[in-house]
Amino acid sequence: MKFEIVTIFPDFFRGPLEHGIIRRARQTGLVDIRVVDLRDSTHDHHRTVDDRPFGGGEGMVLKPEPVFECLDSLSVAPREARLAGAARESVVLLSAQGKRFDQRVAAQMSALERVVLICGRYEGVDERVNDFLADCELSIGDYVLSGGELAAAVVVDAVTRLLPGALGNEASARQESFSVASEEGRVAGSEPSSTCASGGLLDYPHYTRPAEFRGMAVPEVLVSGDHDQIRRWRRRVALEKTLRNRPDLLEQADLSAEDKRLVAQISGKI
Repeated sequence: MKFEIVTIFPDFFRGPLEHGIIRRARQTGLVDIRVVDLRDSTHDHHRTVDDRPFGGGEGMVLKPEPVFECLDSLSVAPREARLAGAARESVVLLSAQGKRFDQRVAAQMSALERVVLICGRYEGVDERVNDFLADCELSIGDYVLSGGELAAAVVVDAVTRLLPGALGNEASARQESFSVASEEGRVAGSEPSSTCASGGLLDYPHYTRPAEFRGMAVPEVLVSGDHDQIRRWRRRVALEKTLRNRPDLLEQADLSAEDKRLVAQISGKI
């Protein structure tokens, strides 16, 4: 899979892309990540990429010309072909105004062959980039960052770990919090209907040796050897943690009748 990150701060990515899973994925050729300096697509002495907003207002706005010219130089497939699914590519604008990036979107992106990430900056990006160049606009959360660089690093990490071969144990990605099945298709396409082990819930708690540490013992069920009881315990505590920390996830989670009974029971204790 190929990532291209368009930014005015290319040196930012020297750290995030050189460690852990992403580093191994790059070394093995699983992913190819190229950081593109947007200022290389300017033509004035000062390499200007921003200007004042029409209509007045605070801050500066990222100009459309260098962004469009930069994407032209990358030879991405036509937007119509990308949106129709004829090309397994996507151009994503990262900004605070975008659709929230989550595990479902990461799974959809992992089915693509190429993703171009445009890092927003300043007060925003000329809306023509969003309207006529990008396939979708994504935000990693309900807060404002100084730019899209941190968001781009998050997206690359979240998508890379879903690629077959990226993790030492493929089951790890299926059992994590928010885990969903990967789906063929573009980022802006329909959302997958099937779920994996966690069913859209937060992950259950994990423990390892020693079984007792400073008077704190591992739950007995985990050392009982009773796999059915362990499975039930893990489901219950995953429901409990989700209800406590992210109750909004339960609205779309794939809950069985037993799950709903447990949620009702747990709700009375929280």
